[in-house]
Amino acid sequence: MGCMSVEVPPTARKVPSQRERHGDVFVDPYEWLRDKENPDVVAHLEAENAYTESITADQQPLRDAIFDEIKRRTQETDLSVPSRLNGWWYYSRTVEGKQYPMYCRVAAAEDDGELDAWTPPAVVAGIPLDGEQVLLDGNAEAEGHPFFALGGAALTQDGHLYAYAVDNSGDETFTLRIKDVQTGEHLPEAIERVFYGLEFSPDGRRLFYVVADESWRPFQIRVHTLGTPVDHDEVLYEEDDVAQWTSIDLSSDRRWLLVSIGNSEYSETRYLDLADPAASLTVLVPRNERILHSAEIFEYDGAAHVLLVHNGRGVEGGPEGRAFNNMVSLAPLAEFAKPLGEQEWRTVVDHDDAVKIEGADVTSTHLLLSLRRDTMETVRFARLDDVFAHVAGPREGGQAPSFAEPAFGEELYTAGASASDYRAPVVRVRYTSFFTPPRIYDYVLATGELLLRKETPVLGGYDPSDYVAERAWATAEDGTQVPLSVLRHASVRPDGTNPALVYGYGSYEVSMDPAFGIARLSLLDRGIVFVIAHIRGGGELGRRWYEDGKKLRKKNTFSDFVAATDWVVSSGWADPARIGCMGGSAGGLLIGAVLNLAPEKYAVAVAEVPFVDALTTILDPELPLSALEWEEWGNPIEDPEVYAYMKSYTPYENVRRAPYPRVAAVTSFNDTRVLYVEPAKWVQALREASTSGQPIVLKTEMVAGHGGASGRYEEWKDRAWDYAFIADALGARELIA
Repeated sequence: MGCMSVEVPPTARKVPSQRERHGDVFVDPYEWLRDKENPDVVAHLEAENAYTESITADQQPLRDAIFDEIKRRTQETDLSVPSRLNGWWYYSRTVEGKQYPMYCRVAAAEDDGELDAWTPPAVVAGIPLDGEQVLLDGNAEAEGHPFFALGGAALTQDGHLYAYAVDNSGDETFTLRIKDVQTGEHLPEAIERVFYGLEFSPDGRRLFYVVADESWRPFQIRVHTLGTPVDHDEVLYEEDDVAQWTSIDLSSDRRWLLVSIGNSEYSETRYLDLADPAASLTVLVPRNERILHSAEIFEYDGAAHVLLVHNGRGVEGGPEGRAFNNMVSLAPLAEFAKPLGEQEWRTVVDHDDAVKIEGADVTSTHLLLSLRRDTMETVRFARLDDVFAHVAGPREGGQAPSFAEPAFGEELYTAGASASDYRAPVVRVRYTSFFTPPRIYDYVLATGELLLRKETPVLGGYDPSDYVAERAWATAEDGTQVPLSVLRHASVRPDGTNPALVYGYGSYEVSMDPAFGIARLSLLDRGIVFVIAHIRGGGELGRRWYEDGKKLRKKNTFSDFVAATDWVVSSGWADPARIGCMGGSAGGLLIGAVLNLAPEKYAVAVAEVPFVDALTTILDPELPLSALEWEEWGNPIEDPEVYAYMKSYTPYENVRRAPYPRVAAVTSFNDTRVLYVEPAKWVQALREASTSGQPIVLKTEMVAGHGGASGRYEEWKDRAWDYAFIADALGARELIA
């Protein structure tokens, strides 16, 4: 063990560990830090925390200021807009001084088919509704535990039983319990180590849940019959392929259980008719056709139909004849009993190079479509009568039925829709932008009217006109235009003197969509220009944008980010000596790779739960999620080209003698997605190689998971810590006038 002094960074001892693959030998001196049970490892992480606390102690007043700004702007006693389901209004509420929400309900009036029955009850923050029932108090559940997270919940249709799953360590495995809402008592059964995903059968007698294997891969669907021993639970489905992820969902009408198996490149759907006690799990769309899809089963005019969002089945319009941005098809459920080549799927919405179809859902009367156009996610609606009339007629040109799309009036925004109840005459629409706090609307399906139910209050004199969000484009080294979202205080000018923070992710087809963030205002109020780089590997410009930043094209993600940084300088928005970078998880891999490429361009970097030792992780299929990662990065175990390519960019193995900036790596001891050992090793390598003399620190939450500490106040403290580290390094501690 190295020196325990907080004045000097801890130095982990070197224990050479040799890895040999495809003729390449890599000697790793810090692999021993992987052993969580080793007291020396825990002592080292605690020494790192002590050093970090010492070296950043002067930032505490700034952290306190940012925390207070977040707290002052947040309405701490608040509640969500109630959603109606099966005769009840469900909502959550928070109370000032309490870390966690309470999940509640009140009885709804009889549904007489009129719109008024679907108007949420008038609610006032801090005043419980008459007849309120508390289903779950997160604060009571968290009492006596260092961590609390809710992993899912489900209700029987009669509303009598409430199943919920709780994590008290941060490792994202949960204990499942069932509560009798009428008595407040728990049923005797408790099921350990379940994963995300809970659903009751319509009769409330069976509970379906997901189990993860030792490598944290969801692989089993089990069925618990209430009142029977847990060890008698039936395994409905087990997935043996280590490269597949398994999940469950109920159809919108709650009649069908849908089991989804797949990865980022192809998928399989199976279904179970919950109305038929003799039904068995049946394949709907098999994986051997390698169609990437999602499916919804529903009834229309007395017959069961399947709505599919998919990337094509021998259609023109994309790579390998696929609809790379997805299309929407419809077919009777009976068609799926035939061989796939003989099934007739009718096109509802054809493929479009410029519009990515993200998903589709149904109510009893309407089709809901989620799509991405010009990087923005929005929603459209069509009557099911029109959809079926369209697919029943001649297919000429593949034109879609008439869709209605709400207008919101902003250039950069995010809108999504969901139906809380299949029979509802309204759907809930969620809307936000960078400077518009989240709004909840009810969209009246019959008329297209948008009824504003709530805009999240922002206190402390917040005025959205004080801030500006603009779209810009950076030119990548191969000429590709990379979209940027540039956020700033309205008083900031492009005079080349400002601090700036460039943020990115760029993996798994995840998009960094416009969303309001109270904490981010604290950076903007200090004059920092906040630039989100929508780099390749994300999904902002459709499937091709993602494909062009994964596997053997992954380096486009990193060079795009550097190009975004160069744009921030050339545009005049930033002083080149006052630029920071930030990213988390796969975005932490991005930050690590970018620092190896161009360390001189940044004054500070924050990497949260960073995937910086990616090659070591993916080479070990026993580690959590490693096999699932092969569809994203390639399989370096089997493919020498993938191995060589990953070795050329994985951050830990490419640290070099260079002037690295001030760096904070933030991680969690119980993270199952990115193990703490990755940043722990990376920080050691950075310190040894850096020529700048800038501090490099490791901050480990000793009781937390991939998302950091639990509880909203703890989350605010974490964000204040990160932002204070950045603002201090950029010379932006003070609020601008």
